[in-house]
Amino acid sequence: MPTSIVFNVMDVKQPFELVVQTHGTTVLRVCRSLLGVQDADDAWSETFLAAMRAYPGLPETANVGAWLVTIARRKAIDVHRAAKRNPLPVEELPEAPTELGIPGDGDADLWGQVGRLPEKQRLAITYRYVAGMSHAQIAAILGGSVDAARRAAADGMKNLRRNYPGAITKGAQL
Repeated sequence: MPTSIVFNVMDVKQPFELVVQTHGTTVLRVCRSLLGVQDADDAWSETFLAAMRAYPGLPETANVGAWLVTIARRKAIDVHRAAKRNPLPVEELPEAPTELGIPGDGDADLWGQVGRLPEKQRLAITYRYVAGMSHAQIAAILGGSVDAARRAAADGMKNLRRNYPGAITKGAQL
């Protein structure tokens, strides 16, 4: 006795190409309404790339159109978040004077004295008090022992205190 096999059309997944043809226009409209014309095409493409990867695991009973719109909405959110991180172009940069990161702006005499120190002392002072490095790190950079780096920094501070009258109070600001 022959048996007949009956397929329910709703239980068989459509090929993904047919999903794109069926829902592509709707997804593009959603992307355009959420993002505008400039970013809509990219979001549309990203939506279908993500959907293509996830489509094999989608249950057969799922509402494919609603699923695609959800993906498109999430891609639009990603575009909005990325846009907030991008700088806005301006015609002219505003003038904003700062002393941050400009050694010598506050006290040219002190930096002049630091510049006159012997090289090892100057480097040890700079690495220790400007960069905040340990004596071990300074020794690794300059070569030599930790004690030599400590001695160079101490000798540099001694020279500054002797040659620059405000070094005792301003030494911590190097």
